[in-house]
Amino acid sequence: MKGKITEKIVPYILVAPAMIGILLFVVYPIIKLIHMSFYKVNQLNAAKTKFVGLENYEKIFKTSEFQKALVNTGYYSLFMILIVLGCSLIFAVWLGSRATKMNSFTQAAAFLPHIISMVSIGLIFQQMMDPDFGVFNSVLKALGLPASQFLRSSDTALASVIFTSAWKSIGYYTLILIAALQSIPQSIYEAADLDNAGKCRTFFKITLPLISPQIFFVLIVMTIGNFKVFETIRVMTAGGPNNATTSLVYYIYNKVFMDFNVGRAAAGGVVLLVLVGIMTVLYFVSLSKKVHYQ
Repeated sequence: MKGKITEKIVPYILVAPAMIGILLFVVYPIIKLIHMSFYKVNQLNAAKTKFVGLENYEKIFKTSEFQKALVNTGYYSLFMILIVLGCSLIFAVWLGSRATKMNSFTQAAAFLPHIISMVSIGLIFQQMMDPDFGVFNSVLKALGLPASQFLRSSDTALASVIFTSAWKSIGYYTLILIAALQSIPQSIYEAADLDNAGKCRTFFKITLPLISPQIFFVLIVMTIGNFKVFETIRVMTAGGPNNATTSLVYYIYNKVFMDFNVGRAAAGGVVLLVLVGIMTVLYFVSLSKKVHYQ
């Protein structure tokens, strides 16, 4: 009798530390965030904190800064997914096709940017994109092309930030997809060769379906990460010029540490939480049935 009771209790005891951590560091902060979004918070005197209902939400949605942050975050996420996922898939097929020493070296080199701090990468690219003495403009001039303002222009600043972030991320996701490609049994490809299936047909009918779980995972992780972009923008542009690169997270940061308006920052955080939740649900509803699990 005691043995059966112990068997039932032990699993709960083993998962208790993880569940406590989730409750303390995930569930409680979310509840606190939602609670604070309905108040005008006074950090110096809690007694002066007052309930304002939906006022924080109404005011942030009416401000051009928040609207711009929403649009910028949407553009950043969309282009990051298209560029990083597309390039990662191409490089994975290329590097994973043959197990040569050169390909192994290239895979290791491609992964290096991922282990470098985003702050360091941002500072380096900021210098390389300097309109006056940056390397990129020197290359453009050598090729006979017009120089670019990069981070100093509202037209090119966001694209420059996306380029920097993509450069850091492609190698990491490439290795994930290479591992997925290497897990596909060679017998499947041999059968396709016997049926005289072309490379394009093999790729779309065999390779893509068999690595779809990893692509689905990468898509969700990338979307969540893209919506949380902060370090690149903080280091390279500080949200400028003219809010051209302000993201939702950077908007929240400004509201807390620059304007000291915790209530509106919390409202922005709730909006971010809802957007990420909606995107994740849409992915599962629209794509989960198309994912092929072996």
